[in-house]
Amino acid sequence: MTEPQITIVGGGVAGLCLAAELVERGVALRIFDRYGRPAEHGCSWWAGGMLAPFCESEAAEEPVVRLGQEAAGWWQRHNVNVERNGSLVLALSRDGGELDRFARRTNQHEWVDADGVAALEPDLANRARRGLFFPTEAHLSPRDALACLVGELESRNITIETADGLNFPDNDNEAALPTEVRKIDCRGLSASDAMQDLRGVKGEMLVIRSADIHLSRPVRLLHPRIPIYLVPRGDGVFMLGATQIESGSRHAATVRSVLELLSAVYALHPAFGEAEILEIGVDARPAFPDNLPRIRRRGDQLYVNGLFRHGFLLAPAMARMTADYLLSGQIPEVMDENLN
Repeated sequence: MTEPQITIVGGGVAGLCLAAELVERGVALRIFDRYGRPAEHGCSWWAGGMLAPFCESEAAEEPVVRLGQEAAGWWQRHNVNVERNGSLVLALSRDGGELDRFARRTNQHEWVDADGVAALEPDLANRARRGLFFPTEAHLSPRDALACLVGELESRNITIETADGLNFPDNDNEAALPTEVRKIDCRGLSASDAMQDLRGVKGEMLVIRSADIHLSRPVRLLHPRIPIYLVPRGDGVFMLGATQIESGSRHAATVRSVLELLSAVYALHPAFGEAEILEIGVDARPAFPDNLPRIRRRGDQLYVNGLFRHGFLLAPAMARMTADYLLSGQIPEVMDENLN
């Protein structure tokens, strides 16, 4: 067996995308996560899975929009089911100004009237007078996508090892890559022990099930205080999210947050009042002060982090740039000026 050239630490979306990208390019590696396979312990487990770069441009910087356009194709190449049905953005009548503001700050959308909303989502007929349709956007099921990457790696005899890979000794006989990087830290917020400017942004979300509502695409409902998104998972299941609170707390959703999310989805359609609450999730997104991702190097170790609320949207581009750097020395646009 080929000696591993790289150790990846962190089995969330950033680490798994990077592992898949490197293996595809012929790099031998090991991947570690102290909790093992993806599950409730990881921020990626609670993601919405919206591949919506143009919607995100309402608040995100240009690199997020540009790099995020790679995501849908990358996930499809890795055999993940990607639903390319676009995104629909709505507002209640009293919040029509929020929709106008959203339209000014984004592009690649089409205005639709009430009939257009009903044509796109029949179960939302008469719920909004107008909306914004982003036809090129997509979504996926994050948990299915993570499982798909794990399966892809396992087909190559690479399993997620349950250990602290940061303290795993290097193999002195391993063939170093051209850049001589041997370890890559993709631990998300846990890496704040090594990066003091990494902060947590708490997100709370719910998984609900309704037998009365069918949606074909993610729907965002704008609100001055707590805009929500609703992402269909199939079989009447939806991911409802999400709060965005400046806090590193990774446990315990609050009553206020849950009530606000449920009140907003009830306002979208009263039938959600009869929906079942299947799960309440909470974690903290890793973010740098400007909410843009970073690749940093210290000695023979690389850090890939700060994907904020754009994990599944940006992880493919981060994997590509990291692989390009490791194999050819090409400096990523998101690499800090202080490389070492």
